[in-house]
Formats: sequence, structure tokens, C-alpha cells
Amino acid sequence: MNYRDTVKILAKKVTEMILIITIALLVCILVIAGVLQVLSPGKPKPYVDKRGNLLAGSLSEKVFINIGGVKQGMFIKSKDSTHPVLLYLHGGMPDYFLAQKYTTGLEDYFTVVWWEQRGSGISYSRDVVKETITLEQLINDVAEVTDYLRNRFGQEKIYLMGHSGGTFIGIQAAAKFPELYHAYIGVAQMSDQLKSERIAYNYMLKRYEKNGNKKMVRKLLAAPVVNATPDAYLKLRDRAMHSLGIGTMHDMKSVISGILLPSLTCRDYTLMEKINMWRGKSHSGVSSLWNEMLGTSLIHKVPELDIPTYIFGGVYDYTVSFTLAKEYFEKLKAPVKGFYTFERSAHSPIFEEPERVQSIMGEDVLRGVNNLADIK
Repeated sequence: MNYRDTVKILAKKVTEMILIITIALLVCILVIAGVLQVLSPGKPKPYVDKRGNLLAGSLSEKVFINIGGVKQGMFIKSKDSTHPVLLYLHGGMPDYFLAQKYTTGLEDYFTVVWWEQRGSGISYSRDVVKETITLEQLINDVAEVTDYLRNRFGQEKIYLMGHSGGTFIGIQAAAKFPELYHAYIGVAQMSDQLKSERIAYNYMLKRYEKNGNKKMVRKLLAAPVVNATPDAYLKLRDRAMHSLGIGTMHDMKSVISGILLPSLTCRDYTLMEKINMWRGKSHSGVSSLWNEMLGTSLIHKVPELDIPTYIFGGVYDYTVSFTLAKEYFEKLKAPVKGFYTFERSAHSPIFEEPERVQSIMGEDVLRGVNNLADIK
């Protein structure tokens, strides 16, 4: 066999191998797509009693309404729809899907509304560009969603809970429209986010130096957080925080297994809604309001609330500084206020320590008192 024949045979084998690999990849993609489609009926399961019958008075639905000229969606969950309404404002991206794995139990006390804000989750639309998602617009959206819920459930006031980036919007909405709310609850409350990022950066740098992770140390040193958060820092921020147990949850070490996979397997979203959830996240980054968050000191902008105010903080939280949240709380004025420390939590006490949250919500928040608070 001459050289040319050998080359032809090798080229043919390489071509066949590429074809086999391509077919195998296509089959894998089709199988994964098929599995995801099966896992995506897009309809929340109803609440049932021990006999499997629909629980009387319960609600488990996905609703779309027009808010501020944009179609927006929410999940409404309640064991008893006559209970007080609790409107939940998510942070950088919707986290309703986490409640399927980490049950909060809040639907035993409230009609819980997991609203997914314009540009995110089931409210994502290509027509909603990032530049139109302003703080003023989101605060007005909060008020409009609140009015919809007040009218639908016949309640003069409701409860407002913000988480992470949702606290930046929520506390300002509560300050602007106190007549709409019984109380405000801030979970991982923002205060001075640029300072919080500096604290997180320095903490991570020291931890990775101590752990001997030279690669992560090099990356952090190449993206220092001083007067801004460089793109290089934001690209590694989530992974670096989760690896140290200071991200979404103290026991959640991976964004892939902890967030991506649960979002893809949550049956309450359609497949396209799951895709749109991550499209919205990619468009917004950490948050559509990130630069405004970094440039705002809430203790100066919102030094006082006219309604009872409750702050939940996880001691391992560096995504939004636990220490700064406590400092903000101590300066904040409110008719009734309580700060609650969660010793086993990072950024998400409602998912990490749900039983304690239930006790606080039932015994303090619903009664307008602060008996269980660590700081009053």
C-alpha cells in the first residue's frame, strides 16, 4: 500500500469517526430535550388531602397579568386562600424553583405570591430591554402587583418580603407605599452593596490564600474590587462564593447542581419558560439595577419605615453582607422592628432554616411584635 492510499484510508476513518461522534451528540441532545420536555408540563400541582382529594380553599396556580404595560407572571401557593397575602420579591433571578426542593412551609400561614419581575423568569420577553427596567418602574410594578392582589383577595393590606436584590426594591416600595403593607420583611437585606462586595472580595482572597488555591488567588488579584466590580470579578463571583459556602446556601457548593439543575427539573415551568429564565439572567447579569445598587447607600436613602420591619440574616452570607445588614437595621427607624440571626444559613434563610422562619412569621410578623428577635 502506497502513501496516498494510506492517507485516503485514514481520512475515511477520521470522517467516519466524526460522523459517529456527531450522531451520538445529536442523539444525546434529543434525549436530554425529550427528558426536559417530560419534566416541563408547566402547571403547578394542586394541594391535596390525605385521600388525594383537592384541598378545599387551597390555591396552586400560575397567573399572568398586565403590569405596567408588560405581561408578567407569578406563582400563587396557599393551603388556605383566606390567609394573609405575602408578596415575595426575588433577587437577581427567580428562585421559586428552589421552593420545590427546599420547602418553606410559608403556604401554611400565607397566600404566597412568587412574582417574577419584568425581564425575568416567566415574565421574560425579548421586547423588554434592560434599559427600560429602572428602579422607578420596578417600584411602580410592585405597587401595581400589590393592588391586583389586594383586589383579588379582598385584603386592605398585604405583607411584603424581599430577598437579596429584591430587598433593594422592596424596602423602597415599602417606604413609598406604606399604606399598602402590614409589614416589610427583608431576607439578606441590602444596605451598601459596594462595601459588601469589598468585604466579600477580601474574605474570599484570604480564604483561598489559606486553602492554597493559587489559581483562584491569581484570578481574584487580577480583578480587585475597589470602586466598582470588574467584569472579571463578576464572572467568577458566584462560583467562588458557592465553593466557600457563602453563596446561595451554606451547604450549596455548586451553581450547576444547586441552581441550574433544579431550575431545569422544576415541573411548574414549561421548557421554553426554563430557557427564558436563563436568557433573562444572561441579559441582566447580577441584576438589571446592579450599578444603581452599587451606588446607593440605603441607610441614607431609606432611614425610616412607617410599618413593622423584620430583617433575616444568615451568618455565612457574604453575597449580601450579614454584618452590614445588621448595622443598617440598628440605624433604621420603624414602629416595630426585629433582626433575626440564622446561625446555619448563608444567603437564603427561608430555604436553609424554614422551621425557624415559620416560627418568626407566625409568632412575630403576623402579630406585629418582635418577641423572637435577637436585636430590637
